[in-house]
Amino acid sequence: MLRLLFTCFGFLAALACLAQPASTVPASLNATLDGYAYPFPVSYLPLKLEAKPVRMAYMDVPAAAKANGRTVVLLHGKNFFGAYWRETIKALTAAGFRVVVPDQVGFGRSDKPDIHYSFHQLAQNTRHLLDTLGVRKAVVVGHSMGGMLATRFALMYPEATEKLVLENPIGLEDYRVGVPYQTIAQAEATELKSTEASIRKYHATYYPHGYPATHDEWLLPLAAQTRHPDFLQVARVNALTFDMIYQQPVSYEFSRVQVPTLLIIGQDDRTVVGKGLIKDPQTLAAMGQYPELGRRTAAQIRGSKLVALPGVGHIPHLEAPAKFQAALLAFLR
Repeated sequence: MLRLLFTCFGFLAALACLAQPASTVPASLNATLDGYAYPFPVSYLPLKLEAKPVRMAYMDVPAAAKANGRTVVLLHGKNFFGAYWRETIKALTAAGFRVVVPDQVGFGRSDKPDIHYSFHQLAQNTRHLLDTLGVRKAVVVGHSMGGMLATRFALMYPEATEKLVLENPIGLEDYRVGVPYQTIAQAEATELKSTEASIRKYHATYYPHGYPATHDEWLLPLAAQTRHPDFLQVARVNALTFDMIYQQPVSYEFSRVQVPTLLIIGQDDRTVVGKGLIKDPQTLAAMGQYPELGRRTAAQIRGSKLVALPGVGHIPHLEAPAKFQAALLAFLR
């Protein structure tokens, strides 16, 4: 009887989370977004990193149609968390896929320890999650920073990677070549100045043809964190993960990728990590040229396929979901 009550409570809580609109995002959120509703139930994987106990949050969503026995892993970008994959999850589960969506350690609902962050460690954490869930092989999809992580995962664990999908990944070029170095302390000081207005200004660059009001549901949780005492911790981790991206390029290793790969590239994207640090106009103009970066990367990955999306910016799965989903599902089929 007690078990039944807990089961019913969990089911009702899940329904409440699904029904919570973006407008109800709390004004202040802590480091792990407690009180913010994800679109699907969230579970936690216990880890130990640098002798520190850490929890890694994830959504494990079963197929909504006849299950095809395949799993897709969705890896989020740096300025996001797993919930923004909501519509992609719905499309994939409707097509029979199981979908696993982790919040990487340092992001979203996951803990934010002060440790050395590396793509190798994040890839290992993700592999451990899949092993724990009994997933031996998966399609790995990465957006933005998630594309760098997905690439590292495919390089480390080709036997566990059925296919690789890179959606406007950062890291198609080495940012150290054109972006001036800054210390973690400098990056942290910049992060601590973040406000809803500054976050909104940066996120607007993802949409070169106009910021959609619908994007607010993914921006407001980040803004709410800036108004919580935990933001000291969040800003520190944001600086550490910026340094991870800067110091650990994957752009020299695409020729080593041995799994079937799809690149989905919004052609109007001009994202450069650390763009605000670049003072030389010529250097700035030469970087973040995604049409060329996409073609160059596709040429480096043997047998890869490139889908170019004209008129689309940095986040095709939000800006042009129908086109993104069509390209993704066609590749998976």
